[in-house]
Amino acid sequence: QVQLVESGGGLVQAGDSLRLSCAASGRTFRNYVMGWFRQGPGKEREFVAAVRWSDGFTYYADSVKGRSTIYRDNAKNTAYLQMNSLKPEDTAVYYCAAARYGASVYYRGSYDYWGQGTQVTVSS
Repeated sequence: QVQLVESGGGLVQAGDSLRLSCAASGRTFRNYVMGWFRQGPGKEREFVAAVRWSDGFTYYADSVKGRSTIYRDNAKNTAYLQMNSLKPEDTAVYYCAAARYGASVYYRGSYDYWGQGTQVTVSS
């Protein structure tokens, strides 16, 4: 049974940093891409960042590029999203997801597995 478990969300102030974690279990993810999506109040779920499990290649949405870093730890089977210089518009539930390598990483329909989400709230 595949499980993706997010952690690390919370309430922070604008300008602060957070690191989100996604612990993956239940299968080998070597041929997968691990992605982060977010869904703000009244908004559609949107792509944030993704990392290829095999070689660490990364993808970012323009909204977080330069402020965020996604990476994975193979030994821990965990993907991370380090977010810096947080803004109130970053407030959302953040979801971790896994897609087979080769699918479009920007499209949420590509992802086979999803976590339950972790809330990030940024106050101004």
